[in-house]
Amino acid sequence: MLSAGSLATLFEDTIGPAFDDAHEYGYRGEFHGSNAVMRMVLDEQKRPDVIVSADAELLRTRLPDDVAPWDVVFGSNALVIAYGPETTVGERLEADEPWHEVLSEADAEIARSDPDLDPLGYRALQLFDLAEQYYDRDGLAAALTENLVIDPQEAHILARIEAQERAAAIVYKNMAVDHDLPYVELPSKLDFSNPEHAEYYAQATYTTEDGTTVEGAPVLYNATVPSTAPNPEAGRAFLRFLLSNPEMLTENGLVVTDAFPRPHGPVPEEVLP
Repeated sequence: MLSAGSLATLFEDTIGPAFDDAHEYGYRGEFHGSNAVMRMVLDEQKRPDVIVSADAELLRTRLPDDVAPWDVVFGSNALVIAYGPETTVGERLEADEPWHEVLSEADAEIARSDPDLDPLGYRALQLFDLAEQYYDRDGLAAALTENLVIDPQEAHILARIEAQERAAAIVYKNMAVDHDLPYVELPSKLDFSNPEHAEYYAQATYTTEDGTTVEGAPVLYNATVPSTAPNPEAGRAFLRFLLSNPEMLTENGLVVTDAFPRPHGPVPEEVLP
């Protein structure tokens, strides 16, 4: 399985071991930013049985129909600010100071992930653009962009907070939950969690270094078994297991509503529970 890095803990600690116990197939996961995942598949560097993306439209637009003619949306998420409680940044956030002032003024290291490698990175920049409008603060987006450092390893972005080497990071809610770190929730117009705000999110765009322009959109995780999968039967069994156990997802901080699983395209019957 080749997956978005934000789901590393979920798959490695929960879904993967449970699947191994329940099936004859073996689980092995590899994690990168979703944009990097698509590049690896397109460049034929990797041939996974399952592909998981943190941006449903990214998978659909980057992978051609002959590689990924279908996918299933299985959960959603929200952007939050995870922080170290013993830091000055953490103390200010816990005192309910405005998050955008704390992050734009901080001297300590605050991280965002690489926008050219994964959706979490470009969603952070889209958050900054929307926040400038939401709070009516000219120059806020530039100040936030300049004051935060880029961490190219999405799956490890919180490790330096735990090691007390970093004050905070913009991450998905499930990542903060996985690491048992405190976090600040953002207004729903800024956290990319609410489909009702899809038009508002879409005001913010980002063009990756390979020329792909991405509009702001609700965070939706989707997965597929590509036509290039070496063992498609195992891939379909894994997806069915994932879709059949929504409680494992919610326990790890994802949001799973009655709208999921949401099939897109000719999804094989054996995939859907």
